[in-house]
Amino acid sequence: MIALVSPDGSARRVADGIAFPNGMHVTPDGTTLIVAESYAKRLTAFDIADDGGLVNRRLWADLGEGVPDGICIDAENAVWYGDVPNKRCVRVCEGGEVLERLELDRGCFACALGGADRRTLFMIASEWNGPENMFTGPRTGQVLTSDAPAPGAGWP
Repeated sequence: MIALVSPDGSARRVADGIAFPNGMHVTPDGTTLIVAESYAKRLTAFDIADDGGLVNRRLWADLGEGVPDGICIDAENAVWYGDVPNKRCVRVCEGGEVLERLELDRGCFACALGGADRRTLFMIASEWNGPENMFTGPRTGQVLTSDAPAPGAGWP
């Protein structure tokens, strides 16, 4: 489920039936919430109502074999998602077309755009051997970066 916590500390359920909600991001215009559903291998979108509730649930992108974890949205409203089991970070547009794929040597758990001009993609990646080894295996986490192509030639 997804809960909304108000400034006064009260909480209420605004969506349920989500297949392992992971990354979430609000579009730059503040009108849409996109949710990474890891177990369903999709990105789901909701319109954000005036009271903060979520309405108009819809499929934003079917990711095929993609397993979305952390997500971010770029200036062209494409979504980058970390994909742990497939060891990559992927950029998709609404509808699911893959615009770019960065292959990694370990699972990507989260991604964010940053830097002085928001043109650097930061990826949090680590080897993954399942939840049973999460706290006992070697520490293999890394922060990886990738710079964007020239303006107009891809993601901003």
